[in-house]
Amino acid sequence: SMQGRRFVLAISRDMRHFRLARMVSLPSYPVLEAARRFRREVDMHKEFLMGNAAIACGALAAGIDLAAGYPGTPSTETLENVIKRRTDKVYVEWSVNEKAALELAAGASYAGARVLVTMKQVGLNVASDPLMSLEYIGVKGGMVVMVADDPGPFSSQTEQDTRHFSRFSKLPCFDPSSVQEAYDMIQDAFALSEKYGTPVLFRPTTRVCHAYASIDVKDADEWAVHAPDGFVRDSSRWVIFPRLSHDAHNRIEERNIALAAEFSAYERNRIFPEGFEGCRTGIASGGVSFAYALEALKGFPDQAPRLFKVATPYPFPEQLALEFLSGLDSVLCLEELDPVIERELVYLCGKHHLDVKIYGKLSGDREFAGENTPDSIGQGIRRFLGMPEPSALVLPPPPALPARPPVLCAGCPHRASFYAVKRAMKGRKSIFCGDIGCYTLGNAMPLDMCDTCLCMGAGINIAQGVGKVEPDRACFAFVGDSTFFASAITGIVNAVYNGADLTVVILDNSTTAMTGHQPHPGTGRTAMGQITDKVDIAAVLRGIGVSTIAREDPFDLEASIARIRELAAKPGVKAMIFTSPCAAIIPRGKPLHIDRQSCVSCKRCISELGCPAIVLKDGSVCIDEGLCTGCGLCARICPTSSIRGESSHD
Repeated sequence: SMQGRRFVLAISRDMRHFRLARMVSLPSYPVLEAARRFRREVDMHKEFLMGNAAIACGALAAGIDLAAGYPGTPSTETLENVIKRRTDKVYVEWSVNEKAALELAAGASYAGARVLVTMKQVGLNVASDPLMSLEYIGVKGGMVVMVADDPGPFSSQTEQDTRHFSRFSKLPCFDPSSVQEAYDMIQDAFALSEKYGTPVLFRPTTRVCHAYASIDVKDADEWAVHAPDGFVRDSSRWVIFPRLSHDAHNRIEERNIALAAEFSAYERNRIFPEGFEGCRTGIASGGVSFAYALEALKGFPDQAPRLFKVATPYPFPEQLALEFLSGLDSVLCLEELDPVIERELVYLCGKHHLDVKIYGKLSGDREFAGENTPDSIGQGIRRFLGMPEPSALVLPPPPALPARPPVLCAGCPHRASFYAVKRAMKGRKSIFCGDIGCYTLGNAMPLDMCDTCLCMGAGINIAQGVGKVEPDRACFAFVGDSTFFASAITGIVNAVYNGADLTVVILDNSTTAMTGHQPHPGTGRTAMGQITDKVDIAAVLRGIGVSTIAREDPFDLEASIARIRELAAKPGVKAMIFTSPCAAIIPRGKPLHIDRQSCVSCKRCISELGCPAIVLKDGSVCIDEGLCTGCGLCARICPTSSIRGESSHD
């Protein structure tokens, strides 16, 4: 048939890879890549997808049975798309934190399920304890741990590079460079995980996660169908003991040697152009930096540098790297974030006595911090090759853009909560320890109510530490409702047990707001929309020994101020629960307005609250009706009662 002839022709085009076939057993590797292209023509369709959606589709196409994670930019949309596109046979949950998600997935994998776990790079820190041990135990059903790195960083505490954790944990790592590759590669990752019985790290970065592209995806009836075979009791396999770990360590090292050889034959680790002779310079790259390098090299002369694409940074494809280095004098490494590829090439040059100069971050030729861009990659390549910058039309400098610092939304209940505590503690020696979430923005002026912020749940323990050194300081720790369940409970237990003196302020806005309003245990709704029992924050606090608990609507300003003063005066661990739903998920109220006749332009509403709905226009205070939610906080502090209207919190 015509399709059969097309298939044979496609296979013939790939026979040049036959020398690699003996090292390959996964269906996505070189000698079978033609079959993949053929199936793509027959069983696939085009979709315009965000990278995270493509990853979700790829995981579903691989036949996952379960997906779990904790929201965090830039990873969040992956699990959301699994929820949206899953079949009834796929279980999905937003777990209380990344550790819980990974342990849940481990249990499902022990029972033979294929599982996906999602998180961002700092979430991997939380999940690292079970993941390190799980590498020794191994898995039965395929397990892919998607860890989205955030070069920049744009919405993270750190710029940590998950490729280092891959080497540290001895886990294989995949590093996609495009939306299409992310879709295809995660399917390869599941196959590899099951073949070797190991968790696999999948490390897209922000520009892959949030990029959009029109890609080929499988029709739903072509998704793999997987039937878990159940848990088989075997304490010699599933119970971690020192002797088991000792033997497993040796097996892991042997496996990674085999993986390095297999990755040298992996279709997505490639040298461009193939068979190019006489080239003396090279560029080694991976992830989205490789895509930028390809773009920058378009239009270069025939003697363009040899390009080495590293799709699996660990175990490093050593044999392919040596083939790339052969005959070169110098290599430029382009990568995010750390010099992982660069260090591997420097090591190989030393190990094999190759006279090749490696340039990159270690040599001072690339910046250590921040993400790469098409412009920065192009400039780096031109400098490396000694080429002049392209001539450009000289234009006048553009006008400076207005500064737009992040702020709490108009009508955000956190503004009212912070303001109440600030008013209550005016004149008293205090510290306000913050946490990770929307309420971190409480540090902005004029509120200035976030003195410390380290990581999720840390504020409670930091407040305890300050209090032990300065007993005369009133110590407050702010935490959101989702973060309370994720990582704050143990800190409160520690405070109760060790006799701390602090006030925990729980900002309960009934959602996980910063990452897109995901549910949590306090909402009474699961990721799949099921109604479940709400976990009552006050009941949890009482159960762990907090006896002094108060609850207020923060927009009831005077009552909130009085209650905070009352709690702060008492010894021990106290809890103030400020309860008011997120302004972004409740119906908007009618905007307020300013009575021009009575307004004296004191600007107290601006100087004390910093609400983005209150602005100056022609020197006069105005309320932006497009932003105002009618929360009424500004009206409550106006000394002349000039802010009027029907408040949504009256």
